[in-house]
Amino acid sequence: MIPRGLIAIALALAFAGAAPVAAQKAEPPAIQQVDLRDLPHEAAETVALIHKKGPYLHARDGVVFNNREGQLPKREKGYYHEYTVRTPGERTRGARRIVTGKKGEFYYSGDHYKTFRLIRE
Repeated sequence: MIPRGLIAIALALAFAGAAPVAAQKAEPPAIQQVDLRDLPHEAAETVALIHKKGPYLHARDGVVFNNREGQLPKREKGYYHEYTVRTPGERTRGARRIVTGKKGEFYYSGDHYKTFRLIRE
């Protein structure tokens, strides 16, 4: 008979290299594309400001977007930056954002990073 202690050690060693299920991140969902003209006109205003490099409406516009939600392709820290898309009647920044990538990609989120669409200009 094998002592319980050895079984516990064997099991611990067998699973030592396996990442917990919660720690295993799936690839982001496929990102749909959208024409800029099909987005709210405030999104086009924000894209124009980004191309002109400001001035931006909010102090946090241009900060690094860390992609914590994992909805965009995985890239190195600092690759993405976020900008506010004005929402009429909203007193805060609201939920709408444009996120840019270092290679010139522009993404739109109308639901505060839950989903993104790649913008075609």
